[in-house]
Amino acid sequence: MLAGLLAILVIGFLVPEKPLIPVEGATRTDWNPKSFWFEPWGQSGVHKGIDIFAKQGRPVISAVPGVLIYHGQLGIGGNVVAILGPKWRIHYYAHLAESVPVPLLVAAGQQIGSVGTSGNAVGKPPHLHYAVLSIIPLPWRFSTATQGWKRIFFLDPAEVLEGDTSQVAHAK
Repeated sequence: MLAGLLAILVIGFLVPEKPLIPVEGATRTDWNPKSFWFEPWGQSGVHKGIDIFAKQGRPVISAVPGVLIYHGQLGIGGNVVAILGPKWRIHYYAHLAESVPVPLLVAAGQQIGSVGTSGNAVGKPPHLHYAVLSIIPLPWRFSTATQGWKRIFFLDPAEVLEGDTSQVAHAK
């Protein structure tokens, strides 16, 4: 049984990630690359993702293939979708105007909702809050900054989208 669990863990790391920008038609100029871990940031204190700005209703797509783990309302995130993807990372999509029916197994590029202003984004420009969390702790990312212990679980989505994992191993 232990060998089976280890095999499943290893397979999760071997699946290629190759993420897509999760807003249809968006480019790297549609978010501020310095917004990850920016503080002070509203109720959450620290911004643990990036905000991809787009027109209300533009399709939000899954950045990676994966397994749907949450679809619904979640406090300040509003309408959210969470997908467990390659490398045991959760891809979190928040402030959706609406979500569409999402199957248990999701393909990269599959529509999972649309850009909106739900949750604490009401009254702000429409955007997708996109965060990437590792369910495997990354202790080298620990920081003494505000909420720095949480950095062991959060990756900079801009770096993930750019395929730059060299900075994943270094706290900023």
